[in-house]
Amino acid sequence: MSKIYLVLVVVLVGAINASFAQQSKSPKREFRGVWVASVENIDWPTKPGESTDQQKKELIDLLDAHHAAGINAIMLQIRPAADAFYAKSREPWSKWLTGKQGLAPDPMYDPLEFAIQEAHKRGMELHAWFNPYRATKDNDYASLSPHHITNIHPEWFFEYGGQKLFNPGLPEVQEYIIRVVLDVVDNYDIDGVHMDDYFYPYHVAGQQLSDQLTYAKYGAGFSDIKDWRRDNVNRLVKALGDSIHAHNPRLKYGMSPFSIWANKYQNPEGSDTHGGDSYYELYADSRKWVQEGWVDYINPQLYRPLNDKLVAFNIMIDWWANQVNNRHIYIGQAPYRIIENKLPAFRQPAELPNEIKYLRNNARIQGSVYFSSKSLTANPLGFTDSLKNNYYHYPALPPVMLWLDSVAPMPPVNLTASTGPTGINLKWQQPAMAKDSEAVYGYLIYRFDENTRINTDDPKNILSIRYDDAIEYEDKTAQNGKSYIYVVTAIDRLKNESDRSNSVLIKASVTDKPNEQVNQ
Repeated sequence: MSKIYLVLVVVLVGAINASFAQQSKSPKREFRGVWVASVENIDWPTKPGESTDQQKKELIDLLDAHHAAGINAIMLQIRPAADAFYAKSREPWSKWLTGKQGLAPDPMYDPLEFAIQEAHKRGMELHAWFNPYRATKDNDYASLSPHHITNIHPEWFFEYGGQKLFNPGLPEVQEYIIRVVLDVVDNYDIDGVHMDDYFYPYHVAGQQLSDQLTYAKYGAGFSDIKDWRRDNVNRLVKALGDSIHAHNPRLKYGMSPFSIWANKYQNPEGSDTHGGDSYYELYADSRKWVQEGWVDYINPQLYRPLNDKLVAFNIMIDWWANQVNNRHIYIGQAPYRIIENKLPAFRQPAELPNEIKYLRNNARIQGSVYFSSKSLTANPLGFTDSLKNNYYHYPALPPVMLWLDSVAPMPPVNLTASTGPTGINLKWQQPAMAKDSEAVYGYLIYRFDENTRINTDDPKNILSIRYDDAIEYEDKTAQNGKSYIYVVTAIDRLKNESDRSNSVLIKASVTDKPNEQVNQ
């Protein structure tokens, strides 16, 4: 064997090992979301009309399960069909919550407020998921509340596919949807506003959209009704982002479009795929939204396997990664496909893990969102176990959005540690005010074995991610007789992280008499 060949083998093996290490390493920053669908009780609540206590318990169990799997963001559907899963709404309560549209929970509670509090307790973001244009899910119009918007402004809607849809071409519709979203932005401590893929409706054979009169009235400047429809959606997407950030500059705003923007055979700028598209079919110019910076993140739904003949997951990853203009991309992945059992590739336990490896190898991709909650909690083919034990074994912070906020908090000060009957108690003082005068939103607690180099870049050292301003923490997992080093950092609302506090070394001892710490 020649020296040149030996060198080539060594280089190739090294490259393969480096690639594998990059795929397998759990990043400290990664968006790990899950969609919790309320429409038709897909995920929560499991059936309409449950008691308040049942709904709360189901949601707590759901959040606990996702937190245990390493999920750090919940996309909660709060407006499935011009209705509400929240109290401070101009639209009626959802029938999928209470069994009858317009009927409030009894005993009364605010599901969105409850969900936010419980998610934040677990160090998880809560993104409020809205369906923008769907007004009904079926044609049972007689069961709609008298206060439903279709009964108040019937002229705002057209029927298509057996349901009523907002007419996007009407200026008053755009204004109304923005007001609906701002009700939530102004009244709830959400982390993001999230829109799904239902813009203009998916094509139904033999049916046409009834918006020609609207086009005749408002379509000046457009020679093609299709371009006018795309402009209607574009204007809503941009106006929503502008309004959201004007009301809350640190609120994330994202869209989850259909996977394909356009196929290459339709448009030379499109992906090398053969499937339905958003640009021509749904009049949703999703690529433009992220290229123009109208959204903070794009979340395309890539629900096909690697190397698929029609719509390959890897081809779509590479295509979307090349559309980014200083914005985030989170990939919609499909554990539901395993349960659905229609695409043979998803019957292989390695399919979804290999997708995670593939997207992690692209520096322009910042994470995943899974459809849907019940698919993850069902643990199909052990996929959720693989998240818990491997890919999401260590916690992760969401990636930062420097265009919204690039100023990190100041570090916590005067960290102290003492032993108590049930663990090691940490206390610290709040840091000085950040340069942008933003208050501290939470803290990260790190723990290191004695004589270990302090490295806050490695997520395996994160003991807890806290979304509250409490300045103490009890480590109940410390092993008796073992010595540990602790440090704490502060985070702001958009998860910018401070430098670390002073470090303390302490030996764990289950005793009522506190041990003395050693400042490092």
